[in-house]
Amino acid sequence: MHRYETIIYWSDEDQLFIADVPELPGCMAHGDTPQDALAQAQAAMALWIETATEFGDPVPEPRGRRLMYA
Repeated sequence: MHRYETIIYWSDEDQLFIADVPELPGCMAHGDTPQDALAQAQAAMALWIETATEFGDPVPEPRGRRLMYA
């Protein structure tokens, strides 16, 4: 599991929970439940890191905060 801060909130517009990973720009996911959104965010983080590594872009170290529900 990646240890990046993940903010999970309800989107009235999308009628889904959104999981935002602010330390990885553009890394977001969604799900019907907070747990599903978090699982999808974990997959998105892995893909974000894999892509950054592939292109030689820096991968930030996690700041230590992990999960927050809004």
